[in-house]
Formats: sequence, structure tokens, C-alpha cells
Amino acid sequence: MGKPLSVDLRDRVVTAVEGGMSRRQAAARFGVSISSAIRWTALARRTGDVRPKRQGGDKRSARVEAHAPLILGAVADKPDVTLAELQAILAERGVAVAVSTLWRFFARRKITLKKSPRMRRSRTAPTS
Repeated sequence: MGKPLSVDLRDRVVTAVEGGMSRRQAAARFGVSISSAIRWTALARRTGDVRPKRQGGDKRSARVEAHAPLILGAVADKPDVTLAELQAILAERGVAVAVSTLWRFFARRKITLKKSPRMRRSRTAPTS
């Protein structure tokens, strides 16, 4: 993701447009795209400010975090529960989440389950 252009440059473009220059002319003069000049001018008219909004960050984890007690309780009851089983438990409650969402939920908490490798098959008698 690219970094936003400086507030100073945004101010100069908007000031030039407010001073009578067209958005296309201001964009050419300051070396920015025409669409940026249009968006910055509209933003300045709408909010009175041209500062960029914050970029990135987590915007959707609150949905699964709201059900953290249920998820962690299910893990406490059955420590080897699979992510697909947790997904089914949440679906019973009307919460639709992907397995990858649950994986990130546990990754945020640094909760991992390391399964031990299975015993090799016995040649003489079946093992259980």
C-alpha cells in the first residue's frame, strides 16, 4: 500500500483550485493525478480539511471477538477441537465465520495446538 501524499501538497492543490485554476490545471502544475485533485477539492469542500484518513488496520475482527467467550469456552471443554468444529458451533448460534477468521483469532492470542505425530502401524497386531 502506498503512502498518502503530503498535506502541504494537498493544501497547495486545493488553494490553487479555489484561486480560480481548474482541477486539471492544478493537477498538471503540481504533478499529481487529475482524480486526486478532484478528490482533494471535494474533500476540502465537504469537511474543510484535506488530511488523509488512516490506512490499513483491522476492521472486521470485532465480529468474531464478540464471541470470544464462546470460542475459548469450547476450546477449554475440548482442547483438540478443530477450527471446522468451532465454525459449526458458531454457525449454530447464527454467526457465519470462515476457518481463516478463526485461525487469525487464535493467532492474535498466540494459542496454538501442536498435534503429536501418530504412532506407526504395528506389523504384528493392530494398535489403538
